[in-house]
Amino acid sequence: MKPAAAERQSLRQRVSALRNLGPFLRQVWETSAPLTLATVVLRLARAVLPVAMLYVAKLIIDEVIGLGGGEFHDGLRQAWSRGALDHLALLLVTEFALALASDLLGRAVGFVDAVLSERYANLASVRLMEHAATLDLEDFEDADLQDRLERARRQTMGRSPLLGQLFGQAQDAVTVIAFGVGLAAYAPWLIGLILVALLPAFLGEMHFNAQGYALNFHWTPERRELDYVRQTGASVETAKEVKIFALAPFLIARYRHLADTFHRANRALAARRALWGGALSLLGTGGYYAAYGYLTWRTVRGDFTVGDLTFLAGSFLRLRSLLEGLLSGFSQVANQALFLDDLYSFFDIRPEILSRPGARAMPKPIREGFVFEDVGFRYPGAERWAVRGLSLEIGAGESIALVGENGAGKTTLVKLLARLYDPDEGRILLDGVDLRDYDLDELRAHIGVIFQDFVRYHLSAADNIAVGRIEARDDRARIEEAARRSLADAVIAKLPGGYEQMLGKRFGSGVELSGGEWQKLAIARAYMRQAQVMILDEPTAALDARAEFEVFQRFRELSEGRTTVLISHRFSTVRMADRILVLRHGAVIEEGDHASLLAAGGLYAELFSLQAEGYR
Repeated sequence: MKPAAAERQSLRQRVSALRNLGPFLRQVWETSAPLTLATVVLRLARAVLPVAMLYVAKLIIDEVIGLGGGEFHDGLRQAWSRGALDHLALLLVTEFALALASDLLGRAVGFVDAVLSERYANLASVRLMEHAATLDLEDFEDADLQDRLERARRQTMGRSPLLGQLFGQAQDAVTVIAFGVGLAAYAPWLIGLILVALLPAFLGEMHFNAQGYALNFHWTPERRELDYVRQTGASVETAKEVKIFALAPFLIARYRHLADTFHRANRALAARRALWGGALSLLGTGGYYAAYGYLTWRTVRGDFTVGDLTFLAGSFLRLRSLLEGLLSGFSQVANQALFLDDLYSFFDIRPEILSRPGARAMPKPIREGFVFEDVGFRYPGAERWAVRGLSLEIGAGESIALVGENGAGKTTLVKLLARLYDPDEGRILLDGVDLRDYDLDELRAHIGVIFQDFVRYHLSAADNIAVGRIEARDDRARIEEAARRSLADAVIAKLPGGYEQMLGKRFGSGVELSGGEWQKLAIARAYMRQAQVMILDEPTAALDARAEFEVFQRFRELSEGRTTVLISHRFSTVRMADRILVLRHGAVIEEGDHASLLAAGGLYAELFSLQAEGYR
């Protein structure tokens, strides 16, 4: 895109982005109507004070000059006693009261704005998390959406200053009107002079604000990489490999390269902005002193009093500063509104996997089970099908194991079963009904999934188990029973704080666990879930042989009365299932129990032999 075309597009974007201010202000009002109303009232009161104070100062000067022609040889006490200074004293007290009110109102405005901004940031963050929770897994696996999510996260906190800026703009606008009325009474042409002098500076500010936004927008992927490299180079999770593989020089060099490139782009923009901004501001300064010289001449000629000169010069100076701030502020507000696009565009993303109108309730209990009918699925943007032509049955209460080489489609099948994705071809039935016809939330509530890459929550040990059924986090008996069944109770017994012990090293009081200990907590989540369908993806990958044996002694207890899907590369684990399905390239190529599959001499027998060879 040519620069001129880009600039025209940018201007249209900035003007169009002002539509975001309406929803933004509605959100502010929803955050706290009393606080919003309070800041408006306080700012209105504060807006008229500068004009009032300047006018009182004019009256004081004129009064002093008027009294200067009188006789005050008798001293202050005598002049006071005969009332010669009464009017002057009243003016001075009035000015003091106005100054005091201005200070108090300023502090009150600052306090209300701070509280309101914090509450807005909290509310925006909550809404961001709520909306993110509704999106499809597909959305989070898309790099472009990750960029949008990152920009949206920044805006939940970064747009808080916009509150004060908008209200400050409104306050300054009221002050400008008040000063404008005062100037119009004496010399209305001064207002036109100010506008002409400041217009070039305003256009320059708009231009450079747009360039600043474009720079930040297009650098979002690089900023995410910067954050990633910084975290990788200095985190508990990566410290061991960074040291062993001596990765620090590489990571530092990568960070410096990205940071320096971004810095050079910012520096070039800042230099151009400073150069042109300084040149354009000279016009405003020249306009002020031209007007000041003219007003001085009118005062010498007797058209204005010295107090009038003070009021007009002060009004002109303040009005120029306020208009400059308003024009610049408008440009900044338009720029801020562009950033709000990042937030609201994220809220515009809508999930595709939803409950259909009139969705069916989950069968309780499941009577027939699941049927995959010629199911095909391909990840967004991928050319290769993850599964295709997949047909299989999983009976109610049956325990099946999925076996296959990496990329065979095992985890994809699980994601389809839990409706994290919907098939592109075919359908999945539950008790003879398409899975998409069931209520989504209820379906997932009856499916418990423990993935191989389970999350290690930096929460208490109790909460790490309770995430399996978070609404039951206050049911300590249920949590302890889940821990006992998964053998996590022995792990928790060794913790200084027991079930209340914070885990992980993110916080000062946290205790780190071994991989196997974390996995026992993850398995406890499965027991905590008490779902009709349990899906375990490599549940014993991090366990030693003894722990694995002990866990699977209780596997039957977990799967009893439930439909269980087990994914594992360990044949000591999968042979405990009622039926084993062998997958290759997204299709079932073998099916049976352990003995029959070995006898068949197919892929299962080959993989078993390869694994057994390692133990000889």
